[in-house]
Amino acid sequence: MLRAGSLAVFLSLLWLLLSGYFTEPLLLGLGVASVLSVVFIAYRKEVLDSEGHPVHLIPRALVYWPWLLKEIVMANIDVAKAILRSPMAISPTVFTVRGSQHSELGRVIYANSITLTPGTVTIALEGEELTVHALTPAGLEGVESGEMDRRVAWLEGGS
Repeated sequence: MLRAGSLAVFLSLLWLLLSGYFTEPLLLGLGVASVLSVVFIAYRKEVLDSEGHPVHLIPRALVYWPWLLKEIVMANIDVAKAILRSPMAISPTVFTVRGSQHSELGRVIYANSITLTPGTVTIALEGEELTVHALTPAGLEGVESGEMDRRVAWLEGGS
């Protein structure tokens, strides 16, 4: 029930932000009907699970997201420097790395976090192994250092 309630709150806020209608009774009623219909369908289709709507990650995500944002900015700077320096600063590499996450959701968050960081792209995710393309040596070192892996494992609920 917690997941259904949090989904309803999230969808209601999203609807209000996107529609911009705060006083029109008919449109607000249609918005409420839309939200309730979506929550009902999600509940009946049994997609309100820990992967489909991971409410349990929100407290730790509030710590993880600022760190990830900082990493994205730093990687942007690194890629810009590599491009402006010379063609020799760019050294594309494809390598594999193991993730220490315990669930598929954790591995997908890890793969997406790598891809969100400029200069690195997760090409494939098979089991615990990720195939990553890095544009610069710094991108390669950043992924291989394991810092992001540890932080995503913590986000997932590890220590």
